[in-house]
Amino acid sequence: MSKIKISVLDQSQIRRGSNAREALEESGKLIELAEQLGFVRYWVSEHHNFKLVAGTSPEVLIPYLASKTSRIRIGSGGIMLPNHSTLKVAENFGLLETLYPNRIDLGIGRAPGGDRLSAYLLNPTNTFSEKDFYQQLLDLQAFLRGESEPGSVQEKVSAFPQPEELPEMWMLTSSGGSAQFAAHLGMALSFAQFINPESGEDTAEFYRHNFKPSKELKEPKLNVGIFAFCSEDEQKVQDWITDFQYRILYIEMGGVGEFPSLEEIKNMHFSLQQKARMAFNHGRFIAGTPDVVKAELLKIADKYQTDEIMIATPAESWEDRKKSYELIAQMF
Repeated sequence: MSKIKISVLDQSQIRRGSNAREALEESGKLIELAEQLGFVRYWVSEHHNFKLVAGTSPEVLIPYLASKTSRIRIGSGGIMLPNHSTLKVAENFGLLETLYPNRIDLGIGRAPGGDRLSAYLLNPTNTFSEKDFYQQLLDLQAFLRGESEPGSVQEKVSAFPQPEELPEMWMLTSSGGSAQFAAHLGMALSFAQFINPESGEDTAEFYRHNFKPSKELKEPKLNVGIFAFCSEDEQKVQDWITDFQYRILYIEMGGVGEFPSLEEIKNMHFSLQQKARMAFNHGRFIAGTPDVVKAELLKIADKYQTDEIMIATPAESWEDRKKSYELIAQMF
């Protein structure tokens, strides 16, 4: 596939020496850039109990970003549904779609977006069961559609406002398990290769083969998310890889202590276990000069048989982050 549509996943990561306000202000600049570059959609994530990420509430951040743009689709990547009241999610996104018609995506995840204790505090009734999650999905579709099957809770309670068009509903998956829900309920699917570099091709094939059309989506629709960094300066590429590889390890180790400088990371000695983990994590990102990055993006598009790739680019410099997205936009 030579023509690839690019979208953005923004986790509002906080750089060294910066703070949450600056990270969120940068999100405002980035979505304006994404619209200028002609990108398809812009998603923000839900994370909890992690000091390097400012994005805890997509439903709050989305209207701030939408107010800065006029065309690009904006949504959640995603709302971690077990953390929330299904009715409230339907109300929030019905309201967002009413305010910004035909521009809102409701990306839904099943992971806690943090640790189990945080998830419990967000929703003490959360059982982490597939059965309960599936019921939430059924209820969410019914609330958004304004349906009221006999004997259902929707006979007595409705979600308002009810928008003229529904938000696009996307199921997020990294393990592949949620692909069965997306296929059965006729939702779009987003595979997070930036979390799991394995099993994505099989997940995409399963989803397409088992997809059942819904009122909103007649054919399967899939995109894939990846971390990526592009620069014409090969030293910047190598520095980004060094910094980013440690950032992933830091997150996996629980984010204890201050995040070290790049020079400190370069002088570190890693255990065999850490080196093995870094080798695995290499499949979660693409980094290189424009020719290298374009070739790798085309491989991903062919592997998943998709024309849309969602790119997350954390960087310690706004100018480097901006330039990376500009270079990628020029590729397609």
